[in-house]
Amino acid sequence: MGRDTSNGAERINRARRLLSGGGVEREDSDDELGVEDHPWEWLYDDCSTKAFEPDNASRVSEGNLLHSDNSKDINTPLRSARERNHSPQFPNRKIVGARMGDFYCKIGDCVLLKAESSNEAWVGLISEFFEDDEEGKAANFMWFSTEKEIRNKHKKRTDFLQNELYITPSWDINPLTSINGRATVCSLESFLTNYPNGKVSRSSTDFGKVFVCRRACNTRTATYSDEFDWNSIYQGSEEDIYALIEKVKTETKAARKKSGPRKQDLLRNQDQEFVDCDPSTPKIARKRRKIDTEITTPSRKRRDFEYLTTPSNRRVLVKKPLEFIPLGTRTLSPSALDSSPFQLARTKLHVSAVPATMPCREEEFSIVFAHLEGAISDGSGACIYISGTPGTGKTATMREIIRQLHASVLAEELEDFIFVEINGMKLTDPHQSYSLLWEALRGERVSPVHALELLEREFSKPSPRRVPCVVLMDELDQLVTKNQSVMYNFFNWPGLRHSRLIVLAVANTMDLPERTLSNKISSRLGLVRVTFPGYTHDQLMKIIQSRLEGVPGKIVDPDAVQFASRKVAAVSGDARRALDICRRAVELAEATRESNIQTTQSTTDTKAFPNISEQVMEHQPKVTITTIKEAISEATTSPLQQYLRGISLSSKLFLAALLARIRRTGTGESVLGDVIEEARKIGRMSENQNIQALLLVGTSGYSTGLRYRNISVTVPRVQTMIKAAIELMEAGIVGLESRKGDRKGKVRLNVGNEDIKLAFREDPEVRDLGFST
Repeated sequence: MGRDTSNGAERINRARRLLSGGGVEREDSDDELGVEDHPWEWLYDDCSTKAFEPDNASRVSEGNLLHSDNSKDINTPLRSARERNHSPQFPNRKIVGARMGDFYCKIGDCVLLKAESSNEAWVGLISEFFEDDEEGKAANFMWFSTEKEIRNKHKKRTDFLQNELYITPSWDINPLTSINGRATVCSLESFLTNYPNGKVSRSSTDFGKVFVCRRACNTRTATYSDEFDWNSIYQGSEEDIYALIEKVKTETKAARKKSGPRKQDLLRNQDQEFVDCDPSTPKIARKRRKIDTEITTPSRKRRDFEYLTTPSNRRVLVKKPLEFIPLGTRTLSPSALDSSPFQLARTKLHVSAVPATMPCREEEFSIVFAHLEGAISDGSGACIYISGTPGTGKTATMREIIRQLHASVLAEELEDFIFVEINGMKLTDPHQSYSLLWEALRGERVSPVHALELLEREFSKPSPRRVPCVVLMDELDQLVTKNQSVMYNFFNWPGLRHSRLIVLAVANTMDLPERTLSNKISSRLGLVRVTFPGYTHDQLMKIIQSRLEGVPGKIVDPDAVQFASRKVAAVSGDARRALDICRRAVELAEATRESNIQTTQSTTDTKAFPNISEQVMEHQPKVTITTIKEAISEATTSPLQQYLRGISLSSKLFLAALLARIRRTGTGESVLGDVIEEARKIGRMSENQNIQALLLVGTSGYSTGLRYRNISVTVPRVQTMIKAAIELMEAGIVGLESRKGDRKGKVRLNVGNEDIKLAFREDPEVRDLGFST
């Protein structure tokens, strides 16, 4: 029992170190605000200057104080001059300070703010006062950071002092109730004058309150400014604040990386025997080592160890590290890989190929981009729900948006942010998403339970080092748990004041929150919902044609592209399936052309007709409607398709019921009893006489009839459903989880929905079972 207690205490202490390791040491007992909890009151510019003295702070007249809490919510770090430091009730009176009992502070003061830990505090410079709907009386603070806040350990300076702070280009809004006392920031010369040994004694009343500031620093990029004298650049006035802000933002911009050598220069110098040095230095001819494809083994056997002798002449065996002979490598240019137009077309039509642009998704792109950019700029949390059937470009569009936002960060047009992608299909347990999020925030992998505790503390308190974090939660239906705790936490954290968490939830069904999640979770999704509809045939044509741009020879007929687009759009509108069909058609056309060339060369005298291959290539038919039909026929006559067409009627009904449950619930797993109940409903509405006569039977001898208002109702049941589920499980079509009771087990679909719809598309026996929806 004692060991469990020590482990728990150690974990709590570790969490405190991670969450509050960047503050300054501060004793809670030394609280300048006193023990009494007085309300905070505003001080206006028409107050007497004596009101800011400690002895006269309580003499300010009640006419100079504001007690109302109604105001406009402020999300941006710096507001306009018209709104800054003005009361909503008295817009002509400027707020210049605030007091609580005998303690007062004004704009330009450096104060201490309470941290999560009991012995640390944050140091901030008050930039403005205002009233907030959520926090009440609040202030905007420009943060100081310690050397512990520098993330990049390689660029971190090593000449920092014990009491040194860095002024940072970071702002945050906090309530006045978080203020814990005053802080004094001075230059190094002033500090050494008062404290010659460079330290503040713990017994002194100034311990944890006096600091040195001689540089500005961007803690995320470890970009330092030149050394300055704090007392010279900052005197505490409002004009000095804006000059300080401009100086810090200008001198802490991260330098852009120099671009490396161009690819054309590398290819041009690949075959040169000598390499030139930098033009500014004397040129030295350096022999390039030739890489031979044939590597010969050494003629003398190499010893992997050697003997060393000690003073007693005793031999000691010491092994040498292994030495590996580098293998010869060849560099292939892209032109060698895409020498043929067919090879180039197959490469561009592959679903894994990243296009230069995302056609036909401009409207959805602009909506999500605007909300995401606004949330990052404002430093607020947000939750955006993206839904649509598979293959409609949801994930690809989100990744393109993130890429554009990263480009804005590099161009210094947007604040830096953290991005993490969580795919529900790649997690064995939904709770692992906590560990992934914490690892993205702090770079440390912990257990899911520990990560949840750390995240709860992280998002529930203000912090000057908080960077906006964008989480892409793909395959959202796979993250649904029994108590729905994972979904609740990820949708609740963006609503917290200081979380700065932005969640992009991607799912395949539009009504997943209403059907699967509880009301407390669906209400936290907000009103930002973007639906990606299935592609029309015109959009599919545009996507395929954009992929084929730059392919010489026009090897794909436009009518063939239109035919493939219409076929796919009529079934699902899945762009991936349209690309797969066109890619397979290109492979068939390439194989047919190569076969015709070989046949022509074997039957024709190549000496008499040396250009016979080029003539065949010129007049050979390209990818036509016939080729597309052949590719579609191959997709529909696969072993899976053949097996699905030959299953029994009960198995077809079971698959129809399982697909209906998936569409209804939005989850990949269903209870076997619910699937059988869905099959009963489908069977009763079906017009197929075989289902009515063979699969549906009455309840006599099985269960009693339902009686409501003295009317006997006979409820039919479905036969052979368990047998059909077992047959489909043995074939690998579905996955059946065995439980104690047959109807309590979970069942999931192991093949794609489109494969099943494609197999039964022209089957008259199941025409009214819902496979076409």
